[in-house]
Amino acid sequence: MTITPPVLALLLAASTASAAITIDTVFVGDAGNANDTTNYGGVAYDYHIGTHEVTNNQYTAFLNAVAATDTHSLYDSRMGTSDFGGISRSGSDGDYSYSRKANMADKPVNYVSFWDAARFANWLTNGQPTGAQRTGTTEDGMYNLNGTTNPTNTSADRQLDFSSGENGVAVASENEWYKAAYYDGSGGFYDYPTQSDDKPTAVAPGSVTGSNNANFADAVGAVTAVGAYPNSASHYGTFGQAGNVSEWTDTRFYPYDLIKRGGSFFTNDAGLLSSDRNASDPNFGLSNSGFRVTSLAPIPEPSSYGAIMGVMGLATAIFFRRKRRRG
Repeated sequence: MTITPPVLALLLAASTASAAITIDTVFVGDAGNANDTTNYGGVAYDYHIGTHEVTNNQYTAFLNAVAATDTHSLYDSRMGTSDFGGISRSGSDGDYSYSRKANMADKPVNYVSFWDAARFANWLTNGQPTGAQRTGTTEDGMYNLNGTTNPTNTSADRQLDFSSGENGVAVASENEWYKAAYYDGSGGFYDYPTQSDDKPTAVAPGSVTGSNNANFADAVGAVTAVGAYPNSASHYGTFGQAGNVSEWTDTRFYPYDLIKRGGSFFTNDAGLLSSDRNASDPNFGLSNSGFRVTSLAPIPEPSSYGAIMGVMGLATAIFFRRKRRRG
């Protein structure tokens, strides 16, 4: 029995949607908490934040969806040539394809500029579509980038307001990032993102002891897999906010820079402290640059799976109805 084109289209659409990446998140409650003594960390709403940094595996799916022609340089060649990078590219412009390098799939993507991170957030906000880098895929959604590869940092302003209940996916703001990292659940804040006021131990994952460890101070000399320190979570259950990669936020630091937080695999413990802010040029990604995302709901929202199953069920019903009619 040949499936007619409309039914085939429905099935293909369902298949594409069901293959969408899921980003593990934790729920950050306690809405309306006050700032820390540093004047950061107060958030007026409940939200979800990535349990981990965005990984090479997730970013590779993004590239394969929107970067057959890489109009806005979402792929940095150092991802392939550097030992620190985790993604390879093959083919030629218009027919590029991307794959994870060996043993790098679950490590945080690096060499990403803020604008790469913003386009990834737009793509998630738009439902993870496949197509050219344009309106409806990467250029609008949470951030209006208007087809400019490296906009001014005013373009980092969110177009959807979480505090008003407008949902989408964003690069974590400084306050969202800070609260998820340091809040203790009872009105106070820790100094480090490991539920501790004591400096974590810089150690390779295979040598972990206790519950206060992190990848910093060149203890490993490179990025580690996300969640490599399972006993060193924040109060809300995030991992890797201490060290590994320094994470972009979408909070502006005038006149040109954006804030990064959390230190990295080669910074000392001072970079992990709640008091440390790093203002960086949003146009440049480095070996220790990564990010995590936030949303008012899990990513993708559970309701989207219901829609997928509904489409598949509709397609199946149409198929068998037509089969019965044709005897």
